[in-house]
Amino acid sequence: MSPNDPVLTVAQMQAAEQALVDAGTDVDTLMQRAGCGAAEWVWRLAAGRPVTVLCGPGNNGGDGYVIAQVLHRRGIDVAVVAPALPRTDAARNACDSYRGPVVQTADGRHGAVLVDCLFGSGLTRPLSGDLAGLLHDLAARHHHLVAVDLPSGIESDSGVPLNRDLPACDLTLALGAWKFAHWTMPASGRMGARRLVDIGVAVPQAPARLSQRPQLEPPSADAHKYRRGLLGVVGGAMPGAALLSANAAIHAGAGYVKLLSDQSHPAAPAALVVDRGPLAEALDDPRMGAVLVGPGLGRDGEAPARLERALERDCPLVLDADALHLLTPRRFERETLLTPHEGELERLCRAFDVAGEGKRAKAKELARKSGAVVLAKGPDTLLCTPDGGVILFPPGPSWLSAAGTGDILAGIAASRMATGCSAALAAEQAVWLHNEAARIAGVAFSADDLAQAVKAAYARFL
Repeated sequence: MSPNDPVLTVAQMQAAEQALVDAGTDVDTLMQRAGCGAAEWVWRLAAGRPVTVLCGPGNNGGDGYVIAQVLHRRGIDVAVVAPALPRTDAARNACDSYRGPVVQTADGRHGAVLVDCLFGSGLTRPLSGDLAGLLHDLAARHHHLVAVDLPSGIESDSGVPLNRDLPACDLTLALGAWKFAHWTMPASGRMGARRLVDIGVAVPQAPARLSQRPQLEPPSADAHKYRRGLLGVVGGAMPGAALLSANAAIHAGAGYVKLLSDQSHPAAPAALVVDRGPLAEALDDPRMGAVLVGPGLGRDGEAPARLERALERDCPLVLDADALHLLTPRRFERETLLTPHEGELERLCRAFDVAGEGKRAKAKELARKSGAVVLAKGPDTLLCTPDGGVILFPPGPSWLSAAGTGDILAGIAASRMATGCSAALAAEQAVWLHNEAARIAGVAFSADDLAQAVKAAYARFL
């Protein structure tokens, strides 16, 4: 994958392909590139065992005929199941070039790999009952399912399944560029491993991209704790969440982390400074590199006033958890990161009068209206910037679905901002560190375990 892997809508992908055709590359050549590139992955997975290719009537089916011919030429036992004849010139040409068997029904066919080339990224309506049944039947009689471009029955731009109970894939091969469905739930949860097949399209500079693994650096030779970054974590009514955030922040790069709380914290680690003085005075420290407010803040009593103190401070800011429930509409002119989960995103959209269908549209509009970077958390976390940019992420371990893990993510992001990163860069790095810490923590971990794993995760990105 390239450092700036774009994620394209169906219309953007079609325009990119058309630009190649206009420049002199015919559709047949593009189909050969796609099919030959995909065949390499199927060849590896099959390991000499029988393969069935399910071909639809369009160009996605044409890709399937190319795949089948490559495998046939290499001596694989391959058969094409084609419930309908090809309907495009390129697909007909690919079909004519295929020298193996073609059948219209499953006819008891079984094998190691089923390749789904029924429909690609342009599908907008559900599969018919006959086609859905055929796909399920064949998938049940093969060890592995590989989808070419997208699994059939998925709407590309939204990631919404058009059919219920689609079979889960072991491998999905994106052709030319990533599509939103590859990284958007619920579809992405059933795609298995994802690989990108280069077909030579000149992909435009798109506003959306897939995040790439970051490269972090150790402190400079002349660093000291304040130069590395002072982070203030504003405490509140529930001390546990703020402590989780602060513990994670200590291991995520900041040189000095203070918990700004008027409570005693006997469980606080020795490395964490607890400042119990007036919040306004603590926030006035000119060395403060960033402020995190929200985890454990509470929503009544002193919580609104403590949030307001943080909002008044002209300092990079991370707002999470309770702060997102208390936040009123405003325009942020400084580096600000909002980190809502889906329920908090809905609450913010009501507060900021944001309309939109789906998580991505809502997060984009919230970022535009608020001027803040929005990290919309969940199994398909995405990052939206005020200028309309969207960053998607490879999924993290599903063990992150546990209480307190969001506090850890907020602490990591705030720590990265305290070191001098922009809100967008800090959030992007935080997601990678968070996911890697979860892999290190293993299974059934607690939020405390996750916080302690951040240090080892950081080392893996140096």
